[in-house]
Amino acid sequence: MPQSFKSLFGMPRPWFAAVTPDTMRADAMAGLTNAAIVLPQGVAFAVIAGLPPEYGLFTAMITPVIAALWGMSMVMVSGPTTAISAVMFASLSQLTPPDTPVYIHFALTLTIMAGLFQLLAGIFRLGGVISFISHSVMVGFTAAAALLIGASQLGGVLGIAVESGGGVVERVLRVIDHRDAFQPLALTIAGLSFGTIVVTQRISRRIPSYVLALVVGIAAGEALGARDAGIAMFEPLPSIIPSLSVPQVTLSQITELMPAAVSIAFIGLLEAISIGRSFAMRRHEAYNANQEIIGQGLSNTVAGFFQAYAGSGSFTRSALNAESGARTPMSAVFAAVFLLLMLFVAAPFVDMIPKPAMAGIILYVAWRLISFEEIRHILRGSSSETLILCLTFMTGILTELENAIFVGVLTSLIVFLHRSAHPHVAAIAPIIHNGRRIMRGVLFHDLEQCPEIMMLRIEGPVFFGSVEHVEQEFRRFDGLFPGHRIKVLVLKGQGKVDFAGVDLLVEEITKARGQGGDFHLVIAYKETVTALERMRLFDVLDHSNLHPNKAEALAAAVDQVDPAVCARCQIRAFVECGTRPAPDGHTPDHRTPVKDALGRPAPGFAPAKRSGVANRLRKKRPPQ
Repeated sequence: MPQSFKSLFGMPRPWFAAVTPDTMRADAMAGLTNAAIVLPQGVAFAVIAGLPPEYGLFTAMITPVIAALWGMSMVMVSGPTTAISAVMFASLSQLTPPDTPVYIHFALTLTIMAGLFQLLAGIFRLGGVISFISHSVMVGFTAAAALLIGASQLGGVLGIAVESGGGVVERVLRVIDHRDAFQPLALTIAGLSFGTIVVTQRISRRIPSYVLALVVGIAAGEALGARDAGIAMFEPLPSIIPSLSVPQVTLSQITELMPAAVSIAFIGLLEAISIGRSFAMRRHEAYNANQEIIGQGLSNTVAGFFQAYAGSGSFTRSALNAESGARTPMSAVFAAVFLLLMLFVAAPFVDMIPKPAMAGIILYVAWRLISFEEIRHILRGSSSETLILCLTFMTGILTELENAIFVGVLTSLIVFLHRSAHPHVAAIAPIIHNGRRIMRGVLFHDLEQCPEIMMLRIEGPVFFGSVEHVEQEFRRFDGLFPGHRIKVLVLKGQGKVDFAGVDLLVEEITKARGQGGDFHLVIAYKETVTALERMRLFDVLDHSNLHPNKAEALAAAVDQVDPAVCARCQIRAFVECGTRPAPDGHTPDHRTPVKDALGRPAPGFAPAKRSGVANRLRKKRPPQ
């Protein structure tokens, strides 16, 4: 087996060395707290997924253990999640009725397929690519999933028996059509369960609010005679220990499940990587996304053979795990063991749970799934991210839920390509601030430029997709500031350039020299210089015109300025201008801007002088 495979799949894991008697005690306490939370959650998520309750509990036992052993995060806890449960229900309910043997076989097959896709992603080290997708995709998707979950529980909350399947609007209309079957007692029980969670969560998040909500729902059902009044109740658990089972499906059915498997695999990895990386940053721990993918893939692949459905990292349980003092992934193992022990006590009481009580709990889960703060932040902060969010959300509402992920990812990639194809190009000039020379945008800060030298900065790659935009920006600045013979181009950051970019640079170099001037290039990274050497740029541009920083480039450019122009210049844009002849009685301009970086009047700055021509040009310039 290659070394890379051994590092991804090998045992023991590196974190084993961190396990001590002290960490075991801390992890055991955190695991006990987590088991108390996931007991009702597992039932609720199974209901959301359209599966019998025990499948959610099996998922909460098997998935976290394997994900903890082979994953990367020290505190993340995996298991059933709302988003994956919603996608599974939306996908499979279109093929066969929920809570049936065929549906269960489909769900387990879907889990194994999703796990295999995740394993392939880990083997091919796609962690960086997966985490690259815009966060707005998940925000829009989870909001749509929350509405679908809420719509699917309306019948249970109101005591109305309706057929499942369909989108949000279809489900709501179906409940409205059967409104004559409304049972006030069902709404009362659901409201008490929902209210219990709301109140206890406001008091303390450490309170096992889901357990209390179930207890309140059971007590209300018994006190109000729910069973005798015809309120639907849960069936007894047939088993509390998962067993080995191989799903029975055909090749054509596997093909039919393929799109849903890809969606679930992708959603699960997005959840797990974002949660794992978030906690690793908070705790100052190393994080390897590819190793996390392997852990998730193994957990789902194995889970599908042991009556568990697809899971991923749970932010709620992971946050509780960290707050409860977890030190290593052993806390997730302890949680699974404690859950099994709790089931021996709780299993006899499952048939006492009114379905409206669980529907009220699921409604709360759906409500918490919508991140209103993040949605407001996206809507106010970025038009492109708003587009991704809205398209993802509307697709999930108006079509099948799994389509939302594909539309969101596609839109996200289109936005990225558009940004890459439109790197920011700015004309820059120096100012002196607190005794230090810094470069600022000429247009934004209303700065005059040297009549001979134009400095341009590109923030982004210069490749086949962006050369047209970059060339248009070059011509725009030529029109705004005509007559500059000498160009200094700063490739900010890594400055990726391909053959099309080199062709554009050659064209600009030729153009500058054809006007009797010269061209200077500022690149700080050796890798970029090496790439340009391979593409033969320096057959046209002398190495003396390549500079590691702007100061050296300016010094070389100022030496090439026509002395007669310097003798008439009133701007004195650069410190290097002090070496050139100046008009009699002229005091060099220190290039202080009118506005600071936020567009406000800059305290301590005096405005740079403008010529009449510059002021006229200023009115024509777009914002920068």
